[in-house]
Amino acid sequence: MSDKGTLYVISAPSGAGKTSLVKALLAQDPQVVVSVSHTTREMRPGEVDGKDYNFVEMATFDAMINRGQFLEFAEVFTNKYGTSQVWVEEQLNNGLDVILEIDWQGAQQVRRLMPQCVSVFILPPSREELHARLTGRGTDEKDVIDYRMGQAVEEMSHYGEYDYLVINDQFETALDELQAVFRARRLLLERQQQRHGDLLQALLAG
Repeated sequence: MSDKGTLYVISAPSGAGKTSLVKALLAQDPQVVVSVSHTTREMRPGEVDGKDYNFVEMATFDAMINRGQFLEFAEVFTNKYGTSQVWVEEQLNNGLDVILEIDWQGAQQVRRLMPQCVSVFILPPSREELHARLTGRGTDEKDVIDYRMGQAVEEMSHYGEYDYLVINDQFETALDELQAVFRARRLLLERQQQRHGDLLQALLAG
């Protein structure tokens, strides 16, 4: 019996450090891959098709919607973004754990289609720290920062919909906690039975 991977949904408000945590996790854990979304927006300088995003035409994206090929999708301004269900299931069937970095709305879509997914929400240690991170180099106007803070608060209000909660105060501690979620899921009885079936049979043989 093959050892099937686990689908993880990871969400966070802008400024919580989700992208940095996921990047560090990927660098240390070869059993984890992150989903590359499809998008209709133009490719930016330095981006690579198939690595940063799968860049497609609007007609192609809409056809994929009509064929039910997305686990989740959303329209942001005039562009669309979506997660390929076929790609995700292929990775899971190959025994890899898959991360979807999506917002709470996308997470709700994924749960409806794949209720067995594991969800993690990442929070900042305080609103003051979040504001400081969003302010960054001080190049954004106050109204832009205020808007981003409002969006962040709306995102954070959905933390209760998730299975696990990580507070990103000290980066290394938050990374350890995120890794612990992945390690623990791999030790669940069902996955250990798949992985060590021959050993278990040998141990219990009469």
